Amino acid sequence: MAEDSKKLLDGITYPSDLKQLDETQLEQVCTELRDFIIEQVSTNPGHFGAGLGVVELTVALHYVFNTPYDKLVWDVGHQAYPHKILTGRKESFHTNRKYKGVSGFPKMEESEYDAFGVGHSSTSISAALGMAIAAKLNKENRKVIAVIGDGSMTAGLAFEGLNNAGAEKSDLLVILNDNNMAIDPNVGALKEYLLDITTSKTYNKMRKDVWNILGNVAKLGPVARRYVKKLESGVKTALLQQSNLFESLNFRYFGPVDGHDVVRLSQVLNDLKDIPGPKLLHVLTKKGKGYKPAEEDQTLWHAPGVFDKETGMRVSTPLEQISPPRYQDVFGDTIVELAEKNPKILGITPAMPSGCSLNTMMEKMPDRAFDVGIAEQHAVTYSAGLAAAGYIPFCNIYSSFMQRAYDSVIHDVALQNLNVVFCLDRGGIVGEDGPTHHGVYDIGFFRIVPNMIVAAPMDEVELRNMMYTAQLGKGPFSIRYPRGRGVTHDWRQPFSEIEVGKGRTLSEGSQLAILSLGHPGNLAQIVVSRLEKQNISIGHYDMRFAKPLDEELLHHIMKTYKQLVTLEDGAIQGGFGSAVLEFMADHGYTNRIVRLGIPDRFIEHGTVQQLHKECGIDPESIYNTVSNLLKEQQEATTSASSNG
Repeated sequence: MAEDSKKLLDGITYPSDLKQLDETQLEQVCTELRDFIIEQVSTNPGHFGAGLGVVELTVALHYVFNTPYDKLVWDVGHQAYPHKILTGRKESFHTNRKYKGVSGFPKMEESEYDAFGVGHSSTSISAALGMAIAAKLNKENRKVIAVIGDGSMTAGLAFEGLNNAGAEKSDLLVILNDNNMAIDPNVGALKEYLLDITTSKTYNKMRKDVWNILGNVAKLGPVARRYVKKLESGVKTALLQQSNLFESLNFRYFGPVDGHDVVRLSQVLNDLKDIPGPKLLHVLTKKGKGYKPAEEDQTLWHAPGVFDKETGMRVSTPLEQISPPRYQDVFGDTIVELAEKNPKILGITPAMPSGCSLNTMMEKMPDRAFDVGIAEQHAVTYSAGLAAAGYIPFCNIYSSFMQRAYDSVIHDVALQNLNVVFCLDRGGIVGEDGPTHHGVYDIGFFRIVPNMIVAAPMDEVELRNMMYTAQLGKGPFSIRYPRGRGVTHDWRQPFSEIEVGKGRTLSEGSQLAILSLGHPGNLAQIVVSRLEKQNISIGHYDMRFAKPLDEELLHHIMKTYKQLVTLEDGAIQGGFGSAVLEFMADHGYTNRIVRLGIPDRFIEHGTVQQLHKECGIDPESIYNTVSNLLKEQQEATTSASSNG
C-alpha cells in the first residue's frame, strides 16, 4: 500500500472522524482497516477471521449511527476488532489480549463504545432489547443494534430474545451476520433455512423492488404503510414458499444484502434508521475476507497464532515443536481408542469439534460423534437422553461454557443418575481470552451436585485412565483439564481403572503437606524438587478427586502433618480447598491450612504464567507460601523450647 493511501485511517480515532469522510472514501477505509488488522494480529495473536469478515459492516454501522449514544451490541466479541480500532483504541491495539492491555472482547469499563460486555455467544439480542426498552421508558430517541452471527443464532437464548423483542414491538435492529461459520462450520436446520433464503433466485430478483418501496415507507401514510407491509410479507412468503421464520416472530425481515459492499450497506442502514419496530437485516459476509489463507481455511484462521502476513505461513516456536501434546488432543485420540473398544461410547460437543479435538472422532466415526451447534443446555440434555437409552455419551464442553447448562446437569443428568461423562476442556486459567473464558467455577458448582463425581488429572496418563474409568457405569462423571500442553510425551499407556475417590502419594514428608488437584500438581512438584535440594522434605499428594474425597488418605495426612497447603486452578470459594476444610471441621481436625487457588474476583487477561503469578499459584508463589509456613513452624518450635 502506498504511503499516501494510509492517510484516511491515520486520521480516524473515533467514529466522529469517520463521519467527516465522503461515502466514496469508505472503501479505502475498509482496505486500510483490514490491512491494519492483518499487520497487528500476525505478530500479536488473537481472533482473526471473524474481524476481517465484518470490516465493511463495522465501518457502515459507525458511519450511519450516532455511537456511543446509539447502542451497538456485538455478539461473542470475536468480530469486534474493527470496532475497537475505530473507537479510540487504534494506538493501543498492539496491547490487545496482553496483560493490562486492551481486552480481546468488548468490555464496558474499557470504552463507552462497548455497550455491553460479551464473550459467550447469543447474548446480544436479549441485552440490546433491554437497552431498547430502557430507551423507550426514558423517552430517548436512541437506536439500538445487535450484531449476531448465524452460528450464535442456534442457541436458545437468541430465540428467547427474538420472541420477546417481537412481542414488545420494540425499536430494535438485529443484524444477522451470515457467514455459515462459528469457529467450525455451522450445523443444523437453521443453516439450511438461511441458505434457502440467500440462494432463492426468484426472491433475490424481486427483493430490490420490494426494498425500494420499503425504503420510503416512513414517508407514507398509515393506510399505505399497512398495505406495503402486507405486500412485503406476501411477496416474501410466496417467493420462499414458506413463512419467514423472523416474520413469524414479528420482525420485519430485510435482505439478504452483500456484507462487503460498504456503500450499499451504509445506504441500507440509513434507510432502516427510519423504520420503527423490530427489524432484522440479513447480511452475507465471508469469514477471513481479504486474506486468502483465512478465506480458504476459516476454522484454522479463527485464531491462528503468529503468522507471516506475506506468505500466510503459521509460525511455531521451538518450544511448541518439542513440547508434549495438548490435553485436548489426548482427549481426542483417547475417545477414539475407547470407542473402538466400547460401541456404546458417543461424542457430543456444542460447536467446538476442533477446539476440543472431537473432530478426530468425527472423522473416524462420523455416525458416533455429534456437533449440536452453539447450544450447551441442549448438548447436556441430549446426552442425558442418549444415556437413558443405554449409550455412554462423552459430552465435551469448555468449563466456562458449561456454566450455561448447569440446570440441565442437575435436573436431567444428576437427578436421574445417568452415566454422562462431562469432559471439561479449558479448566482453570485460560490466558489471553480473559474473564469470560477462564474455567474456574466448575469444581465448586459440580462439587455440590448429588451423584456427581468430580475428577481432575495431573497429567495425560491420568486423563486417559479417568476417561476409561468414567465409561464403566459410574454415573455422572466430570473430568476437568486445562488449556494447553501436558507434561509427558510417553502418555499412550495401557488403560487402567482408577478407584473413584482415591488419591495418590507422590512424596512423604513430616512437617508440611501439599494437597493438589489436577494439573497444578505439576507446579507443586517443581516446588517439592526445589526444597529437596535444600534437604527439606515435604509431603505431596495428588488427590485426583474433589468429590468424593479420599477420606482415608486425608485422615493419614491430618495425623502426620501440622500444616497443609491445598492447591487448585479453580475458585477458592467453595472449591477443593473448601472441601478439605469441611472434612477437617467434620472430624475435629485443627491443622493449619492455607488454600491456594483463584481469589474471589474476576481475573483479567494475560499469559497463563502472568495470571498464575497474580493469583499466587505459580511455582515461586507456592514456594514462598511453603517457606513462610515452615519458617513460622520453626519459630514456634524454637519459642516453645525457650519457654519450656
